Amino acid sequence: MSSTTTRTDEGRGRLGSKLSGLAVALGCVLFLGGFVWGAILYQPYTVPTDSMSPTIVAGDRVLAQRIDGGEIKRGDVVVFRQESWGDMPMVKRVVAVGGDTVACCTDGKLTVNGKQIQESYLREGQAAELVGIPSLTVPEGRLFLLGDERTGSLDSTAHLTEAFNGTVARSAVAARVDAVVWPMDGMLARPTGFETVGSLSSPGPLRLVTVAIVVGGLLVLGGGAYGPIAKLAGRRRGAAGAESAGAR
Repeated sequence: MSSTTTRTDEGRGRLGSKLSGLAVALGCVLFLGGFVWGAILYQPYTVPTDSMSPTIVAGDRVLAQRIDGGEIKRGDVVVFRQESWGDMPMVKRVVAVGGDTVACCTDGKLTVNGKQIQESYLREGQAAELVGIPSLTVPEGRLFLLGDERTGSLDSTAHLTEAFNGTVARSAVAARVDAVVWPMDGMLARPTGFETVGSLSSPGPLRLVTVAIVVGGLLVLGGGAYGPIAKLAGRRRGAAGAESAGAR
């Protein structure tokens, strides 16, 4: 009876060890693979100003997906460099793309191709634009960008007298912001107000990357903890068996 029990426990122990080893191996693949995947696709940036508040405020750490400027759509928050704007990484929101006619304001709203845009990301009660935007057509291959803080953002409206009416070339875009990671505000809300003039960008794979890292970490911790827990349980069973034998 005792011999049968011992063999059963040993079999379970070997199976448990194999499963824990498999969990650790799979966890390492997911955990490290998630970090590598994220490092390849995403670039972290620290935002220095409040020009995108309340969506992003000074000091926020964001993750931006490296993406070709040709894939950018209306409503995207992008990181770009423009020589005439200071030639440094800047973060603004795309409100119009090549071929669009943009203006402000009609009933206090920004208009794109004659349609009023409901900009839910603006601070409550904030005007769509203080100085106004004369009706202009964005040249092909270029983008018209605004900060979400319309009272102090040095965006396309501050460069209207320059060539191309303050627009920025698509090729100047380095990445599209997907999330604020510090503080942990999470994924940016989708700019649904632009659906009246065209489709929106699909979110990047940041959620999948995060899930891979979290699940991988849990598998590594769980698999690694199996050995000590199994040994402790075995000792307790052995002690309980010894006490039972002594009682006889």
